[in-house]
Amino acid sequence: MRSTYVLIGITTLIVIAGAWYAFNRSSMESADTGGITSSPSDAMTLTLTSSAFQHNASIPSQFTCDAENISPPLSISGVPEGAMSLALLMDDPDIPQVFKQERGIDSFDHWTLFNIPPETTEIPQGGSVGTRGVNGAGKNEYTGPCPPREYEPSEHRYFFRVYALDMMLDLPPGTSKVDVLRAMEGHVLEQEEFVGKYKRVAL
Repeated sequence: MRSTYVLIGITTLIVIAGAWYAFNRSSMESADTGGITSSPSDAMTLTLTSSAFQHNASIPSQFTCDAENISPPLSISGVPEGAMSLALLMDDPDIPQVFKQERGIDSFDHWTLFNIPPETTEIPQGGSVGTRGVNGAGKNEYTGPCPPREYEPSEHRYFFRVYALDMMLDLPPGTSKVDVLRAMEGHVLEQEEFVGKYKRVAL
């Protein structure tokens, strides 16, 4: 009988010691990681920014028809796993209604790039990456904001949109934004937009 009590006592001590060890090990691991554990929500999301201006802020004139008319620097981060290419589109939906009716468009296309390598993190000022599509002026290049002074609204919004795709687009240089969007259907893993504004100085 005495041996039974001794056995129970030893078993109890072992259980207590095991619990103490597990508790202290958990505390040490938490300290090593700062109490932060990874989770799916920690994953980065696709982001598009510019060092030249903030989201929803004014675009500096050097990137417009009033000055150098060169493309602004852009930064891309958080490209999702599995992306095979990126596409970048810039347009102005605030063009005068008369232009929309005359040309049968809903926006003016300022910049179209596709088949951008997914590891791209920067598009330098005045630079280009990937394949160039055609803009609204019929050229395979960037053309800056140039809202007509005689129409309202005098300040236009310019949408820069980046798309992460699960494929390369089988399209030639000079493809229009509309055709790029059509080819992307069903292949967009993630997308993000960045907006700049511009109003021309009155003469």
